[in-house]
Amino acid sequence: MASIFTKIINGEIPSYKIAEDENCYAFLDINPVAKAHTLVVPKNETDYIFDVDDDTLGKLTVFAKRVAKAIEKSVECKRVGVVVLGLEVPHAHIHLIPLNNESDIDFKKSKLQLTADEFKQIAETISKNFV
Repeated sequence: MASIFTKIINGEIPSYKIAEDENCYAFLDINPVAKAHTLVVPKNETDYIFDVDDDTLGKLTVFAKRVAKAIEKSVECKRVGVVVLGLEVPHAHIHLIPLNNESDIDFKKSKLQLTADEFKQIAETISKNFV
């Protein structure tokens, strides 16, 4: 059965897409710990990030770097943090989270509650800065 991320990639479930190429897809996390919290996934569904083939993992990392640079241009932050947890969805993914403090990356804190318009505006802003 396809993961929720595969369904997002295939357009079966809507997302706030940031960018995509032939190997990777980036979209806003709908339960963000920070404004512009973005997920980057390989299009080829693999459960565990260290089971992703080396070529795809390299492309995923470079793609995530490009997305992080776009986030930095779009949201006021000191850095973009990178987290790979991968337990909640059986599809390898990288969390990119804008940081001003270390506590900004705490997954136990309450998630932000954003409106659809806020998500859309954030996604559009980051997308415009993606190169």
